[in-house]
Amino acid sequence: MPFSSLSDPVVLARALSASEAAWQRVKDEQIFMLGSEEAERTRLKFIVASLAPLALSEEDLVERAVEHFGQKAARDGAVPTSRHSDSMV
Repeated sequence: MPFSSLSDPVVLARALSASEAAWQRVKDEQIFMLGSEEAERTRLKFIVASLAPLALSEEDLVERAVEHFGQKAARDGAVPTSRHSDSMV
């Protein structure tokens, strides 16, 4: 369970909400995924859970999580299919 390490109810609630918002951004921005949609959604939840105690707000958590999620694909040689590719046209 990605959120099992979170014991503070406020942090847990923020993480759950941020997880949904971050996933929507990943889909909206068409950020490259390295695996199946289910696997990538789970990976994002683990990212959110690891960042939740450090986040200043839900918006901050979403931003950090999406950035971290996209960095893995970039490190592994994938090219994002979102806003970055638009500037290359």
